[in-house]
Amino acid sequence: MKMGVLSNRICREDLKPGDHIYSWRYAYIYAHHGIYIGEGKVIHFTQSQGGREIGTGTVLDRVIFSSSSSEASNCAACGDQSGRCGVISSCLDCFLADGELYLFQYAVSPALFLAKPRGGTCTIAASDPTSEVLHRASFLLHNGFGVYHLFKNNCEDFAIYCKTGLLVITRISVGRSGQATSLLAGASAIVSSPLRYLTTSFSGLAAVGYGMYCFSRLVSDIGVRRDVEKVAVEMLVSASAGCQET
Repeated sequence: MKMGVLSNRICREDLKPGDHIYSWRYAYIYAHHGIYIGEGKVIHFTQSQGGREIGTGTVLDRVIFSSSSSEASNCAACGDQSGRCGVISSCLDCFLADGELYLFQYAVSPALFLAKPRGGTCTIAASDPTSEVLHRASFLLHNGFGVYHLFKNNCEDFAIYCKTGLLVITRISVGRSGQATSLLAGASAIVSSPLRYLTTSFSGLAAVGYGMYCFSRLVSDIGVRRDVEKVAVEMLVSASAGCQET
């Protein structure tokens, strides 16, 4: 295992059922997340057919990935997954899509959280017991996790919910994803900080911007936010089904 401040890399042999894992895609542009359930299988939430999560779900895909092949996932372990999306089960190889394996960390200290410059790698929130994590993942595999949304309901949101049972209860804010909150925190630090007028030097502007970025990330973390509550997976699915009917 190669866990540390700068890297959460983990060996396959160290994986345990219930682990929240992820793999970076396309030169660390974004990461795909899932829950390892044992025996080389991963349950994950994807907006891409084939379960390899080869896009961001935005118009940027047409530019960034225009030269990428749309290779279908059809391995001996998973079968033909070319027409599948939503919550699916894949082998570890298909989930990683030739990427490296990383372990998402829970119950980290605020200091360690802020020491990691990239969002979507850890949270201050604590994980629930393994049995609850696996139950949520399995239940959602058979019942779905709603409609994929880059900022409010993505693969990281799915994995964090499986691990914690926490849901954001306000509609106006971003979801649980550390990647999404980091992106918004970066934008906020650039365009909306009144403190940027206190200095004109490049180093001063950089310090102010990074400080605002770190603060925004911290207050947006699922383990710090006040607009979250624990929701049973059966209630989540029932509420989602009711919304779709209306």
